[in-house]
Amino acid sequence: MEAAIDRIMQTYDLLANRTAAASEEARAKVTNYLNTLMEAGEKDPHRLTVCGLTYLRQLDGSVDPVKAGYTGL
Repeated sequence: MEAAIDRIMQTYDLLANRTAAASEEARAKVTNYLNTLMEAGEKDPHRLTVCGLTYLRQLDGSVDPVKAGYTGL
């Protein structure tokens, strides 16, 4: 799981500049989230990585279509 968390954080930090405190907070949140997924039976590190990145992007609002400029037209 540690490899998945490291990959998530490396990729997530490339998406935008964040403070060290924000990165540590994100690491703690994604670690808790991945623990939940693993307890539910997910073991594939690639799938955990994708789920973790999706989770962090949802938390910071970067997958919100309205914020991304999508108007539906």
